[in-house]
Amino acid sequence: MLRDTFDGAAERYDRARPRYPRPLVAELARVADLGPDSRVLEVAPGTGQLTVPLAEFGCRLTGVELGPSLAAVARRNLSAFPRVTVEVADFERWELPDEPFDLVVVATAFHWFDSRDFMAKAASALRPGGRLAVVTTHHVAGGTQEFFDRMQRCYERWDPATLPGFRSPTEDESATDTGEFERSEHFDDVTVWCGAQEITYTTDEYLDVVLTYSGHLAMEEPARQGLLACLRELLETRHGGRVTKRYFHELITATRAAT
Repeated sequence: MLRDTFDGAAERYDRARPRYPRPLVAELARVADLGPDSRVLEVAPGTGQLTVPLAEFGCRLTGVELGPSLAAVARRNLSAFPRVTVEVADFERWELPDEPFDLVVVATAFHWFDSRDFMAKAASALRPGGRLAVVTTHHVAGGTQEFFDRMQRCYERWDPATLPGFRSPTEDESATDTGEFERSEHFDDVTVWCGAQEITYTTDEYLDVVLTYSGHLAMEEPARQGLLACLRELLETRHGGRVTKRYFHELITATRAAT
């Protein structure tokens, strides 16, 4: 499966993947009323991009990560937080503890799960009134848009799955349809917080980011190297070796129904 590809790039994933904006973390902490008494379950924490700022609130936090290499890096990053543990397991098969959680959070990984099954299990893990939080990350129009328009030629040449003429979507076009949360028998009070950030990369830094995406990791080596060379040439010759990328984040929260 594509989601299994990340574990082979754990160190690069930790180095290159963007951290979440502080306002998003602050809003999540406010909604969930995070503090030392909070019990938090994070599903698919990766190397801890969200886990570390959550741990700073002093909560008891359990991470359930599929990839053993990702989990090992996460444990290293979280070594200063004795109330945090990271287990290696598939959340879909993970046995829930007897004591319920106050918050279940999944960041930039919800799309890898069957949404109905995930929400049912998340509800089982939560106390009544507990919160489910889903964080999304979308690649949207903005930043050095001329580069992202031009780079499609590289993808069309080296990746046959690329849609001809594809252009970066706007934030409105990327917004998640929250209907499945609102229709769920397990949850009420669905809210959405939105925010964006722009990050400027050097050529090497940007190619590092690209090599953390599942589709790129799964490419055949000659095609991947051809794509990287094409992107590098475009960045160096047309954009001065720097590119700014815009990320659009959503924080979708829902309250466990008292049933």
